[in-house]
Amino acid sequence: MTRFLFNTAATVVAVLGLAGAASAQEYSFRFQSSDPAGNPNFEYQKGWTDLVAERSGGKVKIELLPVGSVVEYNETLDAVAGGILDGQICDSSYWAGKDPAFGLISNPVGAWSDPAQMIDFVENGGGKEIMTELLGSYGLHFIGVSTPGLEAFVSRVPLDGVDDLKGVKVRSPEGPIANVFAAAGAAPVNLPASEVYTSIDKGVVDAADYSVFSVNQQQGLNKAAPHPVYPGFHSLPLVEVSMNKAKWDELPDDIKKMMEETVKEFQQTQIEGLKKADGAALEQAKADGSITVHDWSAEERAKFRKIAVAEWERVAKTSPMAQKVFDTLTAYLKEKGLL
Repeated sequence: MTRFLFNTAATVVAVLGLAGAASAQEYSFRFQSSDPAGNPNFEYQKGWTDLVAERSGGKVKIELLPVGSVVEYNETLDAVAGGILDGQICDSSYWAGKDPAFGLISNPVGAWSDPAQMIDFVENGGGKEIMTELLGSYGLHFIGVSTPGLEAFVSRVPLDGVDDLKGVKVRSPEGPIANVFAAAGAAPVNLPASEVYTSIDKGVVDAADYSVFSVNQQQGLNKAAPHPVYPGFHSLPLVEVSMNKAKWDELPDDIKKMMEETVKEFQQTQIEGLKKADGAALEQAKADGSITVHDWSAEERAKFRKIAVAEWERVAKTSPMAQKVFDTLTAYLKEKGLL
């Protein structure tokens, strides 16, 4: 009887020990960003990983690697799907080669005038469901979204509306964005980001699709091209936070909920932080008598968006999911009076 009681007690202790170990289990993940270390976006992303560690009491640890650490910026989707990486924080347009739907949902040029519009579309207008379906087909789970915000526009010449774009040589990435500028009457020029300042400064191009206002100001672009358009009217990228679906499915529900909630906090911190930086840069630019900031009216923004819709329609015809994005996006914009 004594031996029986001893064995039973030992078994209970062992079971309780296993349960305690399970509840204290730690999860370690490696995520790669599409931004370099030191970049403001990367620092905000790093803040999210720190918040995850804090909220989980140290149970969840995410090592965030800068762009190119393990694979190239446009290869993380496959790396996460294959288990080489556990997750990613990336501009979803990088996967447009997999399915044009990624490009259309991540950066429908001309669609958004404020980060809140894009965030609302994702969280309440059907965007989350599309991202979940798109990423799920490649073995990833969509956790949440963020964005650096609405990019400003760099220009050597005054631009107060769509008609002013006619004949303007605009540095622009190839593809849908360049196509929309061409349809608006501009003359797109494909140049790498590293050549934007020199090209603007020497008059090789008249204007450029480059970055947010604070970055443009910091790099001297507004001085070289003293007619910036702010807020911009063209580009506002969707940045996804996603991870390997099988690894996500193994997580307890409370950990999943915590990760989703902290992504939302990261999203708001990044948007508000960069908006504040833009505001400070804007005041600096206005104090410089040689810089004139142009802010397009709602009517002119809607006019540019209408031109962009033709390009969205073209992209929509290239895949079933792209068509689904187009239908969902345009329905949302019409409902909100933006189209």
